[in-house]
Amino acid sequence: MSLSHLRSFIEVYRHRSFTAAARALGLTQPALSQHVASLEGQLGRPLFDRHARGVLPTAAADDLAARLGSSLDDAETALASAQARSAMLTGTIHLAGPADFLAEGCAPLLARLQKAGLTVRIDVGGREALYEKLFSDEVDLAITASAPVDARLDHARIAEERLLLVAAPGAMRVIDAARDLETGLQAIPCVAYDLDRPLVRSWLEQNGIALPDVSPAYTAPDLRLLRGLVSEGAGWTVLPDYLCTDALRAKRLVARAAPVSTPVNPLNLVWARSALRHPRIAFARKTLLQASA
Repeated sequence: MSLSHLRSFIEVYRHRSFTAAARALGLTQPALSQHVASLEGQLGRPLFDRHARGVLPTAAADDLAARLGSSLDDAETALASAQARSAMLTGTIHLAGPADFLAEGCAPLLARLQKAGLTVRIDVGGREALYEKLFSDEVDLAITASAPVDARLDHARIAEERLLLVAAPGAMRVIDAARDLETGLQAIPCVAYDLDRPLVRSWLEQNGIALPDVSPAYTAPDLRLLRGLVSEGAGWTVLPDYLCTDALRAKRLVARAAPVSTPVNPLNLVWARSALRHPRIAFARKTLLQASA
């Protein structure tokens, strides 16, 4: 069984589609079908049942995928890394992630890629948008605050963020003067990323405090803007620690101690498993993981 035939099988298995798998691998659909047919001939059993909307794996396909596990991905990653070491790296890496982390927490990591001879292009977006860009090869690597569950993607932790409840000194005095923290937070407007208040919700739930009934006074999908609003006394919010360090040191913001515990979110580097066959992507992934270790 050739490596290319096994890769074609794995991509069809993960995508449940010959068309999507061919696109991910940069192959024509007839060539991909031939790879799978060759495997089926060697095994003597069909691997997929064809349907109008795609394919479903047979029991033989499930067994083969389970036996392969991540070994095929590991083998291709090792091969790509060896190729990267033995050749001059050129080309462009497309990296995407949250705008605030890329702006204030990622520059030292990205500098490693430029020094290695790669050009870097940056894109921003939320989790679901980033996953779709990985699937469509619009980006090579992404940074997210969540771990993907789709089998086509893999990830590794590169950083973590501690979530802090912060407010300007005057607003925090009002919060602290209340009979309890929940009452104090109701007395001051909340500022949040969106109406669902994801970071605020995480901090409050972990500390046993009810989410305020009132909608946020401001919402903005950039945490740096929330930091600026709160520093000007617009209300309170919850922010990652890396965004608050300078403002806390300068006393433009004050952090409220968590009564139970401080939430910690992982930040993950995410990639499409099939992308690691490209030496530049395998090298960029390895470089970012080593730099964050």
